[in-house]
Amino acid sequence: MSTEPDGALEIAIAYHRAWTSGDMDSAVQYLAADVSCFAPAGTMTGQAEVRAFMEPFAESLTSSTLYAAYGSNDEAILMYDTANHFVPTAPGAELYRLRDGLIVEIRIIFDRLPFALARGDVVMKPGRSDMAPLGGSERGGP
Repeated sequence: MSTEPDGALEIAIAYHRAWTSGDMDSAVQYLAADVSCFAPAGTMTGQAEVRAFMEPFAESLTSSTLYAAYGSNDEAILMYDTANHFVPTAPGAELYRLRDGLIVEIRIIFDRLPFALARGDVVMKPGRSDMAPLGGSERGGP
């Protein structure tokens, strides 16, 4: 019996655990050479560009909680929350598409408001409470 992940969901979770723990060397092993990553910041193509995009954020994390993970043979979607020294909560979701056991496409959606607040680009409306994490603080998810 192999301990290597084989379905899209298992591979997506393994990739997520690797990058959220700061292990980008392991994370990159789950990516196809020609992987495309679509994120609010733009589109990255290839392992090196995706790593260069993900690594600074991954290294800044103080916690990560995986809330939901669903998948099929060639697709998976994960919903999670992260925190770092600048923001207490940064929820996001990622859709993964796989081919031949490797991630060929990542579509990232995340809440940019916590980062805008931390930078002072926007201010919280008077009377509104500060943002609170969705819950949990275990690094790397379940």
